[in-house]
Amino acid sequence: MPEQPLPTASTETTRSQRVPATTHGALRTPPPQSWVAVADLITFDTPYSDLWQPGERSGRWFAGASLNLSVNCLDRHLAERATQVALHWEGEPGDQRSMTYAELHEQVCALSRALRGMGVGIGDRVGLHLGWLPETVVAMLACARIGAVHTIVPAPLPVEPLADRLDLLDLKVLFTQDGAWRHGTVLPLKARADEALLAGGSVEHTIVVRRTGMDVAWFEGDRWYHDLVATTRPGQSAPDSGDATAAVPLDPDHPIATVPLANRGGQPVSVVHGTATMLAGALAVHRRLRTGGVFWCAGDISWAVTQFHGIYGPLAFGDTTVMYEGTLDVPNRTRAWDIIARYGVETMVTSPSVARTVRGWARELPEVSAIPSLRRVATAGEPVEEELARWLAEAFGSGDLEVADAWGQLELGGIVRVTSTTAHSSGTVPEDQELPDCGLDIVDHDGRSVPDGEVGEAVLHLPWAGTMVGVGGSQAAVAEAHWTRHPGTYATGDLALREPSGHVAFLGRTDDVVSISGQLVSLREVREVLVEHPYVSGAEVTWRKDPELGRALIAAVSLSTQVGAEPDLDAVAVELMDAVREVMGGLARPRALLVVDRFGDELGRTERARAIATLATADRAGSPRQVTWAQILAAAGQ
Repeated sequence: MPEQPLPTASTETTRSQRVPATTHGALRTPPPQSWVAVADLITFDTPYSDLWQPGERSGRWFAGASLNLSVNCLDRHLAERATQVALHWEGEPGDQRSMTYAELHEQVCALSRALRGMGVGIGDRVGLHLGWLPETVVAMLACARIGAVHTIVPAPLPVEPLADRLDLLDLKVLFTQDGAWRHGTVLPLKARADEALLAGGSVEHTIVVRRTGMDVAWFEGDRWYHDLVATTRPGQSAPDSGDATAAVPLDPDHPIATVPLANRGGQPVSVVHGTATMLAGALAVHRRLRTGGVFWCAGDISWAVTQFHGIYGPLAFGDTTVMYEGTLDVPNRTRAWDIIARYGVETMVTSPSVARTVRGWARELPEVSAIPSLRRVATAGEPVEEELARWLAEAFGSGDLEVADAWGQLELGGIVRVTSTTAHSSGTVPEDQELPDCGLDIVDHDGRSVPDGEVGEAVLHLPWAGTMVGVGGSQAAVAEAHWTRHPGTYATGDLALREPSGHVAFLGRTDDVVSISGQLVSLREVREVLVEHPYVSGAEVTWRKDPELGRALIAAVSLSTQVGAEPDLDAVAVELMDAVREVMGGLARPRALLVVDRFGDELGRTERARAIATLATADRAGSPRQVTWAQILAAAGQ
């Protein structure tokens, strides 16, 4: 439905919400009062004096308050939900575990005590180089309990990028596991972490989860996770530590987690999310998406949506969340249906890329049955096409399944806007469950609203509680553009247009970053990896629509003399694509490669990228193709 009119100066405000009109680089209009109902879902140790106060960037939320995220996710539920399942976990090989709120609370308290015994305290950095395990959730909440700041380090990272990541994070403790199941094979996580740590860094202790039972090397400072938890159960003494399981009251903006963005300007950037701000955003979204008590975010733990909306939102609300370790085609391609049916999942969140992949498998399977328990599916991370939304409703639903398109950003704490996309809607969402208005608008380069049907940049006129509270990295200043590009708004960097029906279509990014399977990938970084290869003298990287991934990267390269006079282009393509994958991971690997005789300067980068995307036809996906610069000019209409 169409967006509501933006608030005007006559919008009712409290004394603390009035903002001078001259504020620069900050949002000036106060948030809607519907955030009060979201704040009422939070247990504060010290109540807030003001819901929102004006200030730099998106202002200050919950001024004067203190709270603990672990308490909100666990302790406050124990009186009524101690025996309720907090999480169902299923491993890729088929092993299963369920933990009640009481059991999860006990594990979190035990690990909190152990971390404090290692000297980990408020503000210390902890890395979680883990797959999607119950221990991952325990570690997240244990860090929150003692005020430490955690960062998820993607398990599939090869040694070199893992070493770079660890070097930048300044960690005191690193969690890893002996091995991780991934698509039927085992990744040697501990061995990779050991090799990466040889490059240096600040890690004092490595805590190892035994997952596969494989043999691992052991070094000074290594600890088994199960030993730590078993020997630090609540009730055992810890000299001079007081109550080592007590939760620390923290400021609303106290960092809870850092999450890496795609590289900006060729340099790493991480956003920092605050305790109460992230929690408020997660609760607002969960209240909108939930249809009952069992919730599944079908995504990897490195996806921020999984962290915010698959763990914090459901647990803080007192629901049951489902976790799955591996890929959905092991041991067979009906795994998604099996998980939904086994645990009675009522709401599922996933990315369109995962949905497209499952749809491709389903075409080769016997007819699968719709699952009556499932009432809502929300896709996030990239736009969902109408055809895919219809397929989701038909393949998983029993006639009244709602499919919703969720939009948001990592910088905003995940999902911000949810729109139903299918006629199979289960009805309108009650007003008291709707997301607070974020003041979405679409503007031109000068910050003026554009007419329906015209492409512009999506901006937010109203503060959103889940917005990042800080940025880390050598290029942190790039984040300031969110508030300074169009003063008085939050500029998202996303291209969008509003259709006459009121539906907003998000079309991509204004910068050199693209979303692939819900993960941001820097085109500049891929280009730099290619140019550094001895086979390449020049490179351009862009993207095109892809029926399975939604978007896929394509590259055009001019070759150096090192490849010889008559190179095997197939071998060259494999070498270059694998080089990108080794440094940046599989999502950054180009799916097609053009070999160009030269790059001229007649075209701007945008025109050149469009021409390359036109020439890299889908039927040649993954294969090299020789083209001339003249053909690129012709494709650009020159």
